[in-house]
Amino acid sequence: MSVVSAARLPQRSRVAVLHSRRPLARKTALASAVASLLLLGAALPAAAQQAAEADAPPARAADANATQLDAITVTAERREQNLQDVPVSVGVVQGDAMRAFTAGGDDTLLALSGKVPSFYAETTTGRIFPRFYIRGLGNIDFYLGASQPVSIIQDDVVLEHVVLKSNPVFDVDQVEVLRGPQGSLFGRNTTAGIVKFDSVKPSQDYSGRLSASYGSYNTVSLDGGVGGPINDVLSFRVSALYQHRDDWVDNTYRGASADGTVSPKNDAMGGYDDRNLRVQFLLEPSENFSLLASAHARDYDGTSTLFLRNALRKGSNEVFGARDKVAYDEAGDNPQAYKTYGGSVKATWRFNEMSLTSISAYETTSGYSRGDTDGGAAADYPFNGQPNGYGQSMGQVRDLDQLTQEIRLASESEAALQWQLGAFYFDGRDTTDFYQRAWFLSGNARNPNNWVRLRNSNTSWAAFGQLSYKFGDKFTVTAGVRETRDSKRTRLLKTADTVAGVSTYKGRRDVEMADTTPSWDLSAMYEITPQVSVYGRVARGFRGPTIQGRSAVFNADFTTADSETILSWEAGVKSSLFDNRLRLNAAAFTYTVDDIQLNGNDSNGNGVLFNADKARAYGVEADLDWRPIPNLSITAGASWLHSEIQDKRVYAQVCGLNGQVVCTVNDPTIKIGSNVFAQIDGNPLPNAPKYNLSLGARYDIPVSDAGAFFVATDWNKQGYTSFVLYDSKEFNSRGNFEGGLQVGYTGGYGAYEVALFARNITNEKNLKGVIENYMAAVYNEPRVVGVSLNLKWP
Repeated sequence: MSVVSAARLPQRSRVAVLHSRRPLARKTALASAVASLLLLGAALPAAAQQAAEADAPPARAADANATQLDAITVTAERREQNLQDVPVSVGVVQGDAMRAFTAGGDDTLLALSGKVPSFYAETTTGRIFPRFYIRGLGNIDFYLGASQPVSIIQDDVVLEHVVLKSNPVFDVDQVEVLRGPQGSLFGRNTTAGIVKFDSVKPSQDYSGRLSASYGSYNTVSLDGGVGGPINDVLSFRVSALYQHRDDWVDNTYRGASADGTVSPKNDAMGGYDDRNLRVQFLLEPSENFSLLASAHARDYDGTSTLFLRNALRKGSNEVFGARDKVAYDEAGDNPQAYKTYGGSVKATWRFNEMSLTSISAYETTSGYSRGDTDGGAAADYPFNGQPNGYGQSMGQVRDLDQLTQEIRLASESEAALQWQLGAFYFDGRDTTDFYQRAWFLSGNARNPNNWVRLRNSNTSWAAFGQLSYKFGDKFTVTAGVRETRDSKRTRLLKTADTVAGVSTYKGRRDVEMADTTPSWDLSAMYEITPQVSVYGRVARGFRGPTIQGRSAVFNADFTTADSETILSWEAGVKSSLFDNRLRLNAAAFTYTVDDIQLNGNDSNGNGVLFNADKARAYGVEADLDWRPIPNLSITAGASWLHSEIQDKRVYAQVCGLNGQVVCTVNDPTIKIGSNVFAQIDGNPLPNAPKYNLSLGARYDIPVSDAGAFFVATDWNKQGYTSFVLYDSKEFNSRGNFEGGLQVGYTGGYGAYEVALFARNITNEKNLKGVIENYMAAVYNEPRVVGVSLNLKWP
């Protein structure tokens, strides 16, 4: 490893415009689908209320069990278990809560950030590339081929590529956040943990639900599903999500534009249309066989991340400037669009107290993203008297395909010994273009267009198994192991960086890496009383080797990183107290990541990927559900984390433009050429909040046996978070918080609910990301207020 490796590339990969935004034909098709869903919702409430009244329970205030908590079933160990019986730290969010968080049109994945202790999510690449962090572990790289140590699993399908990870969640039944390494049952690239989303499945009981909301900026959100029996052995469910927001950000730039964009322009960007459809069929010809087939599609176009140049001032992390105004001289108002299709087949056979499960899945996507990466025109945003800077960068996934196959054999008895074993295959391939252009306003001169086309492939084979044995009624020991072969290859197909028609690129054009690595875990759980259990867990996981080909855009060689491995220790308590009115689960953990993969710049400002010696962390987290009195429910979560990078040899390139350091660096520094580097030894991991606090509450005021008024609120507060590898005064947040509020009425014994809502009710302007060289900021979503309607039937 070189002595100088480093921080974070100021240019964000974006992509060329391939088609006009929001085509009329697609809007019409989606409008028809949404109209059909709304007609179903309009036709069925009366029948739903009649059915609810027929089986109506006593009034909530008179219900003796109104303060008792419902049991939560999770599949953290690939089998259905009570949350309180699983020796793993798991955060759970129910579907209704998720839909309340996204009533304002928020990204369905980013909305989960802060709602679960130790879980954080952010993006500087719009709605198609969220990045996830658990217990401080994540990946700040914005490269479209980047790997993340948090795995996303939707309906038992692993979504590996960063674009596929953005597939929206809708008609969701439950979300599980499994903290800590999960490599035994869920594979490589899970050194931090997994986020598991389970949709509502078809059944022989006819049912449906619809959540609809309308709010500020003409924000519309429709999330629904309907299903039931086709005949005695076949059932279906159709689910849909539509989110829309009008453009609401003005482009105030005046002057010559590099790509002919007309400015200034009101309401030029910030909007989106996100259209999603899923169809499922469940075949159950006997008790011993079931087959679930699912197909889904996404059609999205909107605005990529907006960077606000000079929103930060040297010496402070306070943000300046309006959220709804930019001055972009490039990138055609930052368009972004993707189309994704996928499907899966899950078959299960049961025989001789065993079950054999096969899960086959295929995903494909293509699209583009384009952005003004320096945060705006230097003429409109004077930057230390220097008028020149990078103009725009683009990234286009021309085609991406992912194939996965899993086979699992598991015990299905009540015996003390439970077991499962299986095999997994993954094959992912994509062709991606990257383009970067620097436009110097002084003299209106441009450098050569830097453009490359890369072909990435990733294959993985694994075999795994788990044994669990219960000694008596109170003590259970579980052990799992997995052997994985992971290989990656990146090829440079084309480059447009030429002089007199000859490519000037001198680096490698074909790089291949592979590793075969075991993962394992061992846990023990002891039931002190029927209400209180304690557990301990030690686990080893790994993230496979990684290749970063984006460096070729800047005429630099590919960079690589070897596998990182983690050893994690965890101890926790799970409890159901006060006659099951209080559920309190807590855990303490510590981990060491060896050869941790980090991202930064080299001495020439090119993006690099590298291994540091290690990172260490320790912390605590707790989840609480409480019903202290009838009609009042309280949820709370808390996490605290200390993390640090440990490698005295690694330095990170700091903020700089035209040879000047433009921020305040607190670490020891060295200078190589015109670039300054900071020693990062002892610094916290980037995007690893020091603490996170969340609180939610709902109080119902019954007015009849069937209905009640209610007030609900949720709040989140986030501790110190650094956005870069080096310690600075500017590039961090301290004490970010957001809140939401609902006031409404629920009737028909829960058949419908109407409410007024507000998301980010105090309109906080929180710093969520930066581009250091231009002191540019990324903000959170603005306040959205509106009205929501929820229907359920029967």
